[in-house]
Amino acid sequence: MEQEISGVLVIDKPAGFTSHDVVARVRRILNIRRVGHFGTLDPFATGVLPLSVGKATRFAQFYLKSRKAYEGTIRFGFATDTYDATGQPISETVSERPARESLDKAFQEFTGRIQQTPPPFSAKRVDGVRAYELARKHQEVSLAPVGVEIYALELLNLDAENGVARFAVECSGGTYVRSLAHDIGKRAGCPAHLASLRRTAVAEFREDRSFTLSKLEELVGEGQLMKAMVPLEALLPDCPELVVRGREEKDIRHGHPFELAQAFNPQRGIRPGRSPIMTVLKVLNADRRLIAIARHVSGSVYHPDLVLG
Repeated sequence: MEQEISGVLVIDKPAGFTSHDVVARVRRILNIRRVGHFGTLDPFATGVLPLSVGKATRFAQFYLKSRKAYEGTIRFGFATDTYDATGQPISETVSERPARESLDKAFQEFTGRIQQTPPPFSAKRVDGVRAYELARKHQEVSLAPVGVEIYALELLNLDAENGVARFAVECSGGTYVRSLAHDIGKRAGCPAHLASLRRTAVAEFREDRSFTLSKLEELVGEGQLMKAMVPLEALLPDCPELVVRGREEKDIRHGHPFELAQAFNPQRGIRPGRSPIMTVLKVLNADRRLIAIARHVSGSVYHPDLVLG
């Protein structure tokens, strides 16, 4: 079965499950060992978790730093050690709540390219040890700020009486939304933590294409797994495509470098009469089956880094 099935499943992760829990569950449902994920999602969070199956596991390198979208709530009044609702309070509870104007200003200040310090309870390593392992032992955790991109940050609603703000954010891979909530609280002058979080998209994988674990199990039982599977050919939809035939196809399947002009057939995003330099190409055969992902080497030369056989 593993040899025949390859693609991506967009799972709607339930709260309380780790990403590894979901992978293990899907392995059992499909009876396939070769299942991975395109980036973890915190256990308390819900929403989009793309799982790679079969040959699709080799595509993780293209998705781990992809653009992501979330909706969530920030609770003002106290901060926690994990920066979310699962942690212990680390500040005095305050009764004051930030005004809408101060939150709007804070949201604007956190939009764009920012330096963000990961939370102490994170998988970042400190001298080879996971930060959360040190934090659990109440040892001091010192993490360096990293650059992340906040493409859009919107305050959707503010319940001033209860001190809860609902928001939506689109951000680069590597962004900690928990840190964002914590830092917004500090900037607004009121301690805060992330109260809830739902991921709505990872790259091209969106929640309207997601399936619960129970629905996936139902489809598998009915022999309808492919209704939930995103095929390999649909991955990296913004990547230009190259169609090859005959000798060119054989050479690429054997991992040989090739010149783009030998078999170039523009598909999307390429203006007639122009030959732009593209860093990555999807290579398909005459039957429009994906056979490789090639990277630009120099000039018109490309190398098939990922050959699907």
